Amino acid sequence: MRYGRLWAALILVIGGSFAVLGYYGKELYQQAPPIPERVVTEGGRTLFTAADIRDGQNVWQSIGGQEVGSVWGHGAYVAPDWTADFLHREASLLLEGWARKEDHAAPAELGDERLAALRARLKKEMRTNTYDPATGTIRVSEERARAIEAVAGHYDALFGAEPGLHDLREAYAIPADSIPDPARRRQIAAFFWWAAWACGTDRPGAAVSYTNNWPSEELIDNRPSGQLIVWSVISFVALLAGIGALAWYFATQHGHEADHDAALPASDPLLALRATPSMQATLKYFWVVTALILAQIGMGVLTAHYGVEGTGFYGIPLAKWLPYSVTRTWHTQLAIFWIATAWLATGLFIAPAVSGREPRFQRLGVNFLFLCLLIIVVGSLLGQWMATRQRMGLEANFWFGHQGYEYVDLGRFWQLFLAVGLFLWLGLMTRAIWPALRIDSANRNLLALFLLASAAIPLFYTPGLMWHRHTHLSIAEYWRWWVVHLWVEGFFEVFATVVIAFLFTRMGLLRPATATSAVLFSTTIFLSGGIIGTFHHLYFTGTPLAVTSLGATFSALEVVPLVLIGFEAYENLTLTRARPWVRAYRWPIYFFVAVAFWNLVGAGLFGFFINPPIALYYMQGLNTTPVHGHTALFGVYGMLGIGLMLFCLKGLTIHRAWKTGSLAFAFWAINAGLALMVLMSLLPVGLLQTWASVEHGTWYARSAEFLQTPLMNRLRWMRVFGDTLFAAGAFALGWFVLGLKTGWSLESGPDAVATLSAEGRLDATEPAPSAR
Repeated sequence: MRYGRLWAALILVIGGSFAVLGYYGKELYQQAPPIPERVVTEGGRTLFTAADIRDGQNVWQSIGGQEVGSVWGHGAYVAPDWTADFLHREASLLLEGWARKEDHAAPAELGDERLAALRARLKKEMRTNTYDPATGTIRVSEERARAIEAVAGHYDALFGAEPGLHDLREAYAIPADSIPDPARRRQIAAFFWWAAWACGTDRPGAAVSYTNNWPSEELIDNRPSGQLIVWSVISFVALLAGIGALAWYFATQHGHEADHDAALPASDPLLALRATPSMQATLKYFWVVTALILAQIGMGVLTAHYGVEGTGFYGIPLAKWLPYSVTRTWHTQLAIFWIATAWLATGLFIAPAVSGREPRFQRLGVNFLFLCLLIIVVGSLLGQWMATRQRMGLEANFWFGHQGYEYVDLGRFWQLFLAVGLFLWLGLMTRAIWPALRIDSANRNLLALFLLASAAIPLFYTPGLMWHRHTHLSIAEYWRWWVVHLWVEGFFEVFATVVIAFLFTRMGLLRPATATSAVLFSTTIFLSGGIIGTFHHLYFTGTPLAVTSLGATFSALEVVPLVLIGFEAYENLTLTRARPWVRAYRWPIYFFVAVAFWNLVGAGLFGFFINPPIALYYMQGLNTTPVHGHTALFGVYGMLGIGLMLFCLKGLTIHRAWKTGSLAFAFWAINAGLALMVLMSLLPVGLLQTWASVEHGTWYARSAEFLQTPLMNRLRWMRVFGDTLFAAGAFALGWFVLGLKTGWSLESGPDAVATLSAEGRLDATEPAPSAR
């Protein structure tokens, strides 16, 4: 079978998509909100300097950055969005000051006409762009300067130890004196002011702010622009058109497969598999994966609890040692670590099995990489803890502490270390696969795609090295989403798709030709929307306005291949009934079925729920985002990691039957717990926040005034049911994996089905083994 057209389509999609991504990245460098050299009053008094703003960004990063509240809507959800909060406080104080000075009354006491006049004046004051490119200065009125200084004073007290703000710190889950140095507190306020200034000040020559009028703020008429609404409608049309086109393609291909009547193997082809030393060495990776899953869930329990008891855990003052900023950092970081480790270990396990050759010193390389990964995990987590304790200088924090960017929080040294480790992993993969790739066989194209997907993993982690300590926030966000969206959500999924295809072809359940065509086609379809779809994360981060149109359209196309994913789920499910010997792989395959389900629900439905610009305008930074985050990250990539781990563990115990009671409980408890967590707590909280955002503004939806109401606290407590079931399932999974070592997860004798299959006494009347 010839694959030239499929390869050409894939190369065209990748090349064209990255050309677009690169072009608008260049535009972003030129059009990002300017950082002024000085912010001065009309009388010439300096409020902030560029150094204050840049160092303030570093101070914000050192306390946890996006793990303590959010900036431009990206980050955590207990503390406020600091940009929306600063913008509202500044506007309110300025309006209050004018009303008190000129009318001797509060704004609420004024008549409608007078209030409208003051609000029009406020809008002009705050939306007028006074940045002077020639001098690099922003000029503000004396009245506005006093409002800015008052808000800065509020943050000085909040991040200090002011007793009067104890309850607010409790609501925000911020310990007292989280920034002991008064100079650092002044700097973080300067950074917050600049980020809020970009939200409320019009771009030169445009009628929208640098952040496309985000956040919603009625005091200065920050409202959705026409562009957001129009492109939201177009995104719906693009989605429907894409679904129609894909459905038509499937209809035309129905019944054209030449191998639907082909016989399946009568016995398990993997019985002939003999684990090489390097394959056996991957076992320790899966032990660590299991331990990290449990540790991540533990941090998730603490993080969720801090939403209702900000500085303690059932009365224990745990925040003195493990504050919210640390537990949430570790919760998100451990998720990336264990999922990546599971997938990397799967690659190391499969590579020698594919080629049938164990390269010299391969086991040494696998063991050395394992040691490196352990050092990275422990070292980076410890550095993040020390950073939030304010025990590092700002430069040391950048290199060894907490970078403050969600999912890539680890210090630059640990990032470099991990990048080197990923390239080492690629080298181990290449040297194991290369002999098979040189042979002209039916698997050659699939092997090439396997190697390409493997190469993409280290290559697309390196964009995380493109920002530096003082890099502009808009540019850092651009590169961060290359890692989070393209690396985590993009090429890891391509890699997993290829790995699953290899597993099924190796088992004789798919023909190599069928698998190759399907993987090339699905990868092309997925990346055609997925690469440029990265822009949907960047609507409101100071990017060029064209990013909105591209992000809206292509993020809608990301959903297209997911709507027909039920076919994949059904096919995987039917594989468990194909032959008696396939029952041994039932639970790993069930996890792949769960991947398909959560791909549709978590990545598809909940993803598109927040992706259109008009939806994200009101939902960005609310609990609708973790609805998508939990169901997509764990539901899709986590389930994939567990499924791949179980396949490899089965390969290492191929002649022993499993006792699957605890594994069955783990599967159903994890999936049911995840659903309950979302439906009983996260989604209701997010929807109520969205309502508040539409009615009153983003600042209110994220405020302690709204989030600490009895109803919202009850909804957060409702997580207990889903979280408990989910944790029980994870512990059952750990118990099962541990039992493979101790023996309690294995039958006392050999696998009866496997033994009969190996001896040729099972399904003896079936045709000779062949692949479907």
